[in-house]
Amino acid sequence: MMNFAFSNGHIVTAHGPVSGGLRVEQGLVSHIGDLAGEDFDLEGGYLLPGFIDTQVNGGGGVLFNADTSVSAIATIGAAHRPYGTTGFLPTLISDELEVIDAAMRATEEAIAQGVPGVLGLHIEGPFISEQRKGIHDPDKFRRLTRDSVALLSSLKRGKTLVTLAPEHAEPEFIRALKAAGVVIAAGHTDATYAQARTGIEAGITGVTHLFNAMSPLNHRAPGVVGAALEDQSIYCGIIVDGHHVNAAALRIALRTKPHDRFMLVTDAMPTVGSDTKQFDLMGTHIIAENGVCVGPDGTLAGSDLNMTAAVRNTVNMLGVSLTDAALMAASAPARFMGLPDSYGQLRVGARADLVWLDKELQIRGVWIGGEGGPL
Repeated sequence: MMNFAFSNGHIVTAHGPVSGGLRVEQGLVSHIGDLAGEDFDLEGGYLLPGFIDTQVNGGGGVLFNADTSVSAIATIGAAHRPYGTTGFLPTLISDELEVIDAAMRATEEAIAQGVPGVLGLHIEGPFISEQRKGIHDPDKFRRLTRDSVALLSSLKRGKTLVTLAPEHAEPEFIRALKAAGVVIAAGHTDATYAQARTGIEAGITGVTHLFNAMSPLNHRAPGVVGAALEDQSIYCGIIVDGHHVNAAALRIALRTKPHDRFMLVTDAMPTVGSDTKQFDLMGTHIIAENGVCVGPDGTLAGSDLNMTAAVRNTVNMLGVSLTDAALMAASAPARFMGLPDSYGQLRVGARADLVWLDKELQIRGVWIGGEGGPL
């Protein structure tokens, strides 16, 4: 593993940008501060912690639901890496339990083989609400049971994130998942505020794509959105692509609690990192147009968003500082998933998961555990 260093830039730490450079030794950050004439001249740009995307349905022409293999996971990771994603959860939308099992076993093997970036698995459904189904197939939906809890708790390597509708999950099953180390988010849910609170008290710690596919905030019925924004501990995934949520709604949400409780996610489909801008989603033809994926009836079907664009949009559309955008793209998802504190931040001793952005926030280079280089 090579040792190298950066100079002439701004190192984006949790406490703000530090002018100078950064040194990497044996895959770890060994120095942040004054450096000159090193291997990589940042040219006045920025070095950020590698982005962690907890919702990646596909990439590079591959849809995870259609191909639950190690090679598919590797292809998806490789497609997102040039956009700064150094850690990700391949995401399976609502499907049969046999497909979930296959996805879990493939994820275990991918981690065992050292596929770059894969941190675990996100199982988004099928324990969700038909009233808020989005593009998910309602024929796959089911209630949580003891047997499905056992399956969802069976990943032997990496982290498991499960998105479910709290109104369709008994609190005892949510508690059992939490006890097994599964991270639980509310999503695709029509729960009332009271039902959402019951789920949070049982062990839900996040919401999947805030505002989208969930009961909205109403002055007499706060719903899931109200419960998520009121509770200062809940992590909220947000899709900042200018299509899924109006920027004003996101700016309002960001005022309700610290920015490190919001996580940038792409909800990306196979079109990211691919020249092909259409694909089949379990029998439904999806087209990506103007950065958004839609079905024949106009229903949103994930996104054509990448993490570099999400960070740039967060700064330019939402008025968030680059320091806080980095928190939302790296630190927040790392903490939400319970990753070691060597992930998601730039400090001495942290993993050298690095993203180099220029002054215009265009990507210039990516490193995972010190491996990589300029693009």
